[in-house]
Amino acid sequence: MANRHLSRSIVLQSLFEWDFGSKKSPEADAIFRRNAEEFAPGHGDFSFMETLLNGVLEKQKDIDLIIEKAAPDWPIDKISIIDRNILRIGLYELLFSDRTQVPPKVAINEAIELSKAFGGETSSKFVNGVLGAVYKELGEPGKDETTKDKKKIVGPVPTEHLGGAVVYAKDGDEVYLALIHDVFGRWTLSKGKMQPGEEVEAGTVRGIKEELGLDVTLKEKLGENEYIAYHPERGKIKKHVVFFLAESEYKDIVREIKGGLDDAKWFKLADILDLNFYNDILPLVTKAINILLKK
Repeated sequence: MANRHLSRSIVLQSLFEWDFGSKKSPEADAIFRRNAEEFAPGHGDFSFMETLLNGVLEKQKDIDLIIEKAAPDWPIDKISIIDRNILRIGLYELLFSDRTQVPPKVAINEAIELSKAFGGETSSKFVNGVLGAVYKELGEPGKDETTKDKKKIVGPVPTEHLGGAVVYAKDGDEVYLALIHDVFGRWTLSKGKMQPGEEVEAGTVRGIKEELGLDVTLKEKLGENEYIAYHPERGKIKKHVVFFLAESEYKDIVREIKGGLDDAKWFKLADILDLNFYNDILPLVTKAINILLKK
């Protein structure tokens, strides 16, 4: 019987050498073939290993954007080489592999086992956090296929405070909203993290300026929400966001280049509700539109 854990370990070692060195795909194949011959001669799962390696390399840019979306405070080049390649393997199997061959829970558990075997003290927590966040975004496929009791997370979870806004502008008789698009295919709202001692209103204005290049005036508070992010050293972090309705001049958006976001643009009000939003963002956008329609 083929040992898939050994297969993933060889692919991980090959990706590590490739990432540490030239980062050229042809050399990754040579590294892989050398490692497979040295550490698994006669191993019967060569096709699986080769498919996994080539798949990770082909989807690497997309996967790296997803990593930065799931761990927004940890740029890809700041993650250790071993951890980011474990995540690449885990996310490739979670997102792009045949689920009849590699169920989502297996993809996550195998990546965690790799992190325990090859990573540092915080690796397994980080890998579990990132893959868990992506798994939830997918709607937790296969969630009911296992009956094992989950361990409850104990202890306080630190909270970070952010400010965001539904940004609108008027151009003649038209009203537009400025939205940002992420690598999960959702449109969402611009937001920024508060600096030490900074009021949420001031931090929101500053964050939107940095992310969209727009100067805004806050009009009223729309609401608040929370979500979970993960840090490889600090672990699970609760993000608390206060959202406002904010007015801007209608001008070109200058999007900040950062992981997880791939677009930003203005939309007419009539086109907004046809977009794909997160469940906790849609009520804020709807409330903002209702306010604007009454003006």
